[in-house]
Amino acid sequence: MKRNKKVILGLMLVIIVAAAISFLIFNNVVNPSTDQTQNSTFAKKSSEEASSTTDTSQESSSEEPAQQEENPYEGEFELPVKNASGFAPIDLDVKSEADDDAKTQETLTPGTAFRILQEEGDWWEVESDEAKGWVQHQYAFINLPDVVPSAVYNNTNTYSSLYRSSGIDIPEVTNTSLYDGKADNERLQKEEFVIPVLYTTAKKINDAQSQALENDESLLIYETYRPHNAQKKVYDQLTELADENSTVKAGADTAPWEMFWFIHDDVSNHQKGYAIDVSLAQIDEQETEFYGDYSVDVVKGYTEYDMPSPMHELSVASAVFTAPVTALDPDAWKEAELRSEMNQAALSLQDYFVNAGMTPLASEWWHFNDLEAKDQVEDHESDGAYSITDVLSSQP
Repeated sequence: MKRNKKVILGLMLVIIVAAAISFLIFNNVVNPSTDQTQNSTFAKKSSEEASSTTDTSQESSSEEPAQQEENPYEGEFELPVKNASGFAPIDLDVKSEADDDAKTQETLTPGTAFRILQEEGDWWEVESDEAKGWVQHQYAFINLPDVVPSAVYNNTNTYSSLYRSSGIDIPEVTNTSLYDGKADNERLQKEEFVIPVLYTTAKKINDAQSQALENDESLLIYETYRPHNAQKKVYDQLTELADENSTVKAGADTAPWEMFWFIHDDVSNHQKGYAIDVSLAQIDEQETEFYGDYSVDVVKGYTEYDMPSPMHELSVASAVFTAPVTALDPDAWKEAELRSEMNQAALSLQDYFVNAGMTPLASEWWHFNDLEAKDQVEDHESDGAYSITDVLSSQP
């Protein structure tokens, strides 16, 4: 009997121990230890924070850079004269001070490029490879694209001349490069045509462009300064062609017109710096460009208007009036009779330049003269015996 009781007690003890062990195992599975729970929670939180940081970084990196605020320049041009390129069209004295009686430090030879540092009255402080000092700006050229970047520039004579007469190609001229005239321009951040013109004339061209822009139009500038040797080549070749071709002769050298009204071998207003060859275009697209601290709406797409003749057509087809009118009188043209071929686009172009203070040329719808500038440089006229290919422009 006692033996049976011992067996029963042993079995009960085994059952109790097994139950206790089972309870402990079950409790660990269902309720992990506090340390384990805390570690798991910390790991989860750290993972979430890392994810949040990564997401923020990604969002930050995907944000677009802040747009530069538009800031049009308020002055005589679209950009300041400061740091624009200028050129000596004559032997140009560089003075130690902005005074005609000041010591001459250096004399720049015709065609020399310089950077304009500042303007004071009638003077520019300039810097070139040869000298630094002051020059009288009424006798100097300025690079037009540096101060009027909104306009369209296309000097075809520097890469493929459009010169024809009565629609006939001029040998060794048409479709040829007559001179070099394009350079890398740091200020404009691109390669651009070099368009030198007297400072006084540049102001009037800017005025004409401002008027055009108000009507969603733009000047399409073909040429200002032209080396004399390039012009003489055109004259010589056209003269030879006219002697051989009666059609060319009739168009370019028949009364009341003569050859010199279209091209001649003497020094012209282009060499002297107060003439421009220009057309007019409708603006199709503009884009805001930034130059230093300033913004300009620059023409990126355009459609050139049909004009009375193609650009640089050297014949009566390009004439504005029915007969010649002196180019030396600022008012004589007002009494002249317009040719019926002068269309609205050509008349709009004429209005812009006349309103800006320039005078039309009777024989070419695209040509305008600045007679005020002519008077200013009468005793200091350029002969055009040089080329201009360098620009020293930098950000304004």
